[in-house]
Amino acid sequence: MIGVGVIGYGYWGPNLVRCLSELGTAQVKAISDRRPDALARAGARNPGVRLCENYLDVLKDLSIDAVAIATPVETHFELAMAALRTGKHVWLEKPMCRTSAEAYRLIDEAERTGLTLLVDHTFIYTPAVRKIAELVAAGALGQFYYYDSTRVNLGLFRHDTNVIWDLAVHDFSILDHLLAERPIAISANGASHVRGTPESMAFVTIFYGSGTIAHLNVNWLAPVKVRQTLIGGSRKMIVYDDLEPSEKVKVYDKGVVLSPAREQLYQMMVEYRAGDMWAPHLVVKEALQTEAQHFVDCIEDKAKPITGGSMGLRVIELMEAAVRSMRERGHPTELEALRKAS
Repeated sequence: MIGVGVIGYGYWGPNLVRCLSELGTAQVKAISDRRPDALARAGARNPGVRLCENYLDVLKDLSIDAVAIATPVETHFELAMAALRTGKHVWLEKPMCRTSAEAYRLIDEAERTGLTLLVDHTFIYTPAVRKIAELVAAGALGQFYYYDSTRVNLGLFRHDTNVIWDLAVHDFSILDHLLAERPIAISANGASHVRGTPESMAFVTIFYGSGTIAHLNVNWLAPVKVRQTLIGGSRKMIVYDDLEPSEKVKVYDKGVVLSPAREQLYQMMVEYRAGDMWAPHLVVKEALQTEAQHFVDCIEDKAKPITGGSMGLRVIELMEAAVRSMRERGHPTELEALRKAS
């Protein structure tokens, strides 16, 4: 039984406590939050769990093997580093840190101490994304042509981060999971339409050496909520709609075929292929529950998490590069040069 402490009981913390408690292989022993009202809610929902305002009380508890951190991103590095240095495995809410420099240091500390470091990119554990990854890995789509995502809503405007860090982070992690190659460049444009706040909408384009291209539309100022992704391949295409109650993933046997014209051998003709559509069966299981079990399994088996520190770092590097491009009005940021410089 893995003893777990949860630091932060705001929006995401209660979900972590619930999923970890339901596993049967982990026990939430302590919850920490600086706000008395949050601790009062935690105590009402979780009788018998130790409550403390100071996170250091959680780290000093020898019955706790791991901590789950669900606090604002500006606190992630300090809390995660302190946990690793006291011998605790770490579950860290995304984004991993404020900067790639902080992420590097956390990865080094986790490797030095032999502790598990998991970054909470929950979408990777959804049945829909797991099925898409399975299809891509099996070569069902053929050559991966493009990834086109729309992630918009009339959202809460935040003063501490922009829409790329809030919404595009999901697509960055999904792309990292789906594709075996790393991007070579990224371009972004954005704007803020509410005075005193960071960019509330952005268009991001990611380039890959193979010719694959990804385009992301993220927006806090849309009249409707949309969570739809189109994935194009040379053999099949996918529509992934996360708001669909069922059939979130639809696979289309559609595409184009290039063939030489009979009259002119060197002239290519485009023929359209229109086959069936099918919606693969998706396992009905909460993504966070799957992720929680994966975290415990990695601790027990000393295995690398699917969404470990390295993925968290790559996602932050992409966000940093996208913001840099946005500040330069869309001028592409060459990622290979940044990797060599770091």
